[in-house]
Amino acid sequence: MKIFFLLSEPVTFLMKKLIFLSFLFFLGCREKPAESYFTAAKASKYFKDLREICDKDQGGLWGANLYGPVMFVDRTTRRIISNQPDEAGLLKGKDGIYTGIYPREQMISNSPVSFGGKEFSLVALPPEEDDYRIKSRALHVLFHSFQLRNGIKPVLFNQTNMDDREARLWLKLEWKALQKAFRTDGNERMVAIRDALVFRGAGRELYQNYTIESNRFETYDGLATFTSVKLLSASVAERNKRLMEGLDRVYRMASYARSYGSIHGALYASLLFDAGYDFQTLNADSTDLGELVRNVYKISLPAICRDVAGSLALSYDLADVTREEEERLRNIEERTRELTGKFTERDVVYLELESPYFDFEPEDIHPVDTLGTLYNALRVSDSWGKLSVDKGGCLVSGNYRYMRISAKGFRVEKNRVSGEGWNLILNDGWEIIPVKQDYFLRKVIPL
Repeated sequence: MKIFFLLSEPVTFLMKKLIFLSFLFFLGCREKPAESYFTAAKASKYFKDLREICDKDQGGLWGANLYGPVMFVDRTTRRIISNQPDEAGLLKGKDGIYTGIYPREQMISNSPVSFGGKEFSLVALPPEEDDYRIKSRALHVLFHSFQLRNGIKPVLFNQTNMDDREARLWLKLEWKALQKAFRTDGNERMVAIRDALVFRGAGRELYQNYTIESNRFETYDGLATFTSVKLLSASVAERNKRLMEGLDRVYRMASYARSYGSIHGALYASLLFDAGYDFQTLNADSTDLGELVRNVYKISLPAICRDVAGSLALSYDLADVTREEEERLRNIEERTRELTGKFTERDVVYLELESPYFDFEPEDIHPVDTLGTLYNALRVSDSWGKLSVDKGGCLVSGNYRYMRISAKGFRVEKNRVSGEGWNLILNDGWEIIPVKQDYFLRKVIPL
């Protein structure tokens, strides 16, 4: 049966346009959203590879097989792909793979987590597929889970002294001596290790109050880095290459406060391994890895390291290191001038910190003189809720008591607060109130 429409020309044109637009909409609806690179099949391959890597070690390094419950989580979609089910049935299984959604009120970070009544090693997926990065992250967190089972709880370190100019100078000289130790052998290697320990001693003599925390940072994160690199390397040469690549990456960072321990401890752990040290005897989270190296290699140090460190420094590019740090200070001064207006003169949102948990990339951290530290992007959870900053930056005070973000584009929708480049989900009992041109977070005052 044919149906004819008797319409005037303008209406006919409009009808044709609507039909055409409807057809485009229909085609658009048929298109599927782009699928993440991390498919269930790919996850299954990673789980298989990780198990084989851990089984190959056979607990030789730490006395236990590190493989266990692992969940990969996509930061954007919060999709979970796990190798094991949880106890509460939150994850749905198919062909040995378990999937679900990670709760929005919880942080996604590379660390052991409790999910559905079970302990998992949570691995945040990088934006793009990188085989080595994914596996090294997974092994890093699996080792943290091993530490947790042995009574060492997850920690986020913040060695603020490592952003001081003099601390960075001694640290960089120590790294240069360690680099030399990794590319030489025999007596030349022994001299380089001794020089590294002298520079280490000189720095610690200046910051004695930070010694225990430094040891804990280097053992907690450094041993995890060493373990992942060791298990992923087919030879000593490959292990050393990976460690030097990691050192180069950290060396270039504007801040060492939250990053240095990961590679620093790994370098000393590698020296211990080369000397046949039994890591299964290492059960304290405050062990001085540098002191262990000194004992294992039978190295004598001066009573006061600073008495000789200055003359040794001339052999380790002291002039170049000094110029690097002077350039860093100039960059900090310039950044401070730029941000003074943004975070002190314009409208801002103030968030007081009580018991925060931070998730960030170390490369995104930039000291800003007396203003504190600028995080280009980060995620923070605290008693008041969860903040995600994707662009525009967040200024954290030097004492880590409060944060400031720009109030540009400020908008409130129930418990969701947002601005240009950031989003905040407030827990019950909290609110943000205007005070003059700024906004402040506070607990709701009962009527």
